[in-house]
Amino acid sequence: MYYVYTLKSLKDRKLYIGYTSDLRKRFKQHLDGKVQSTRGRRPLVLAYYEAYKSKEDAKEREKQLKHFGKSYSQLKRKIRRSIIDA
Repeated sequence: MYYVYTLKSLKDRKLYIGYTSDLRKRFKQHLDGKVQSTRGRRPLVLAYYEAYKSKEDAKEREKQLKHFGKSYSQLKRKIRRSIIDA
């Protein structure tokens, strides 16, 4: 399985979008400051993720979300709703 995931920075409130084949390991790398793009934005929370059977599908979804169009707006609404429901 491959995962497209969204992290939310509790420092600057911004979102980070990525994909991986090992979500737990990758999230730990982010938390431990081993990922340069999120190191200065810690602490982070896993806000959302989606699972895909193929790497190509996960990469395509990540690309969609990173282009900040309708997909990104929908993702932000999902995250807001999930935080409110929690």
